[in-house]
Amino acid sequence: MVKISVLQHAPSAHLPTRPGDPTPTQRNLDPLMHPFAKARERTRALNAAKIERIFAKPFVAALEGHMEAVETMSRRPESLTAVASGSWDGGLIVHDIAQRTHLMRVNDAHKGKVSGVCFSDEHRLLSCGVDRNVKLWDTREVDENGAGPSESRTPLSIFPGKSAFNSIDHHRSDPLFATASTVVQVWDETKSAPISNLTFPTSTETISAIKFNLAESSVLASIGSDRTFTLYDIRTGKAERRVVMQMRSNALSWSPTFPTSVLLASEDHNLYTFDVRSLNTPTHIYKGHVAAVTSCDWSPTGLEFVSGGWDRTVRIWKEGVGTQPEVYHTKRMQRVASTLFTADARFVLSGSDDGNLRMWKARASEKLGIIDTRERAAMEYRDSLKERWKFDKAVGKISRTRHIPKPVHKASQTKRTMLEAQRVKEERRRKHTRAGESKPKAERKKVVIAEQT
Repeated sequence: MVKISVLQHAPSAHLPTRPGDPTPTQRNLDPLMHPFAKARERTRALNAAKIERIFAKPFVAALEGHMEAVETMSRRPESLTAVASGSWDGGLIVHDIAQRTHLMRVNDAHKGKVSGVCFSDEHRLLSCGVDRNVKLWDTREVDENGAGPSESRTPLSIFPGKSAFNSIDHHRSDPLFATASTVVQVWDETKSAPISNLTFPTSTETISAIKFNLAESSVLASIGSDRTFTLYDIRTGKAERRVVMQMRSNALSWSPTFPTSVLLASEDHNLYTFDVRSLNTPTHIYKGHVAAVTSCDWSPTGLEFVSGGWDRTVRIWKEGVGTQPEVYHTKRMQRVASTLFTADARFVLSGSDDGNLRMWKARASEKLGIIDTRERAAMEYRDSLKERWKFDKAVGKISRTRHIPKPVHKASQTKRTMLEAQRVKEERRRKHTRAGESKPKAERKKVVIAEQT
């Protein structure tokens, strides 16, 4: 038996709809438009989408120097190239990511791991660790004692604490900085003791991360081990608002363009954005990771952010789009402990458990180097074609497809199956028991358990 495929056309396109009607004719009413113009444009859009995926090579370089996991990073204010990083080996390095060199390196900055770094100004760097000390360093290439970038040097000041520090952040304009340990404390650079404690009197949690708001610099946010997210005001010297969430948060980041928006990286594999004026529900939920999300950072443009997780992937999300992020991974990269956008929003840095600091392109297919006028016009034309044809089935599929590691793919399939089974179970319970008398609860309403003021 031979199978024969026959070309068939819809009769309605070629025959009159009613007896006596004229036979329909295919006409192009625009005399300037070629009859095959749309078909050609679609082919070009398809090729543009394929070219983007072919040239998607995001990895730029590995910045070596640390021996153990890189847990914390910070970019220097008003600089495009200087980034500081701290590691579990107690080392502290200031990298020049353009030259891929070290501006400063202190191998034994702390005993035990360095848990937080931040710049206090252009040439001074604060670091904290589990050795219960905060240290202030001069990052210039040669310090007062003549030590170079790779030599041991002494800190300018040491601020002793009573317990191990987990995070540190500096005030935007004043000589103040805040630390996170068993309590949130505010310090003055000119004094050796904290000037105020901000934690709730009844609080018993360990504070894991803190950040000053970028616009209202006296507002401070923290996350704790007891699943809390807390807002403080250093002018009043106390905690203003606090919410208890379903799962613990591991990192937070304030939006640089929308001052009331804060991003939380959660233990439940999701990221959440909250508007601090209404903390009872998140504004967006971002799903994609298949393990705990350990770090997050906003792009300076406020249009996207980067996250790193226990699933050994780095993901770049568009603000307001909760699915289909850009996924970066390598065979040797282990669990990602820290992520950071560069100040020009063109590159992303990730620090992982294998001791490497990796640099990636924020747009995977972006060409580095000099681009002439003709080439830039061609790139802009291809981008406009992809935008115009993004709802086409073939073009959209190519643009969305991402090849991820097999363990991550299998874990995402398993997670989807579990979530679907949970949804079916809840639906059946509502259908056949008294639980059905109550309406189903929206997923955003389940994130926050209680709010305290």
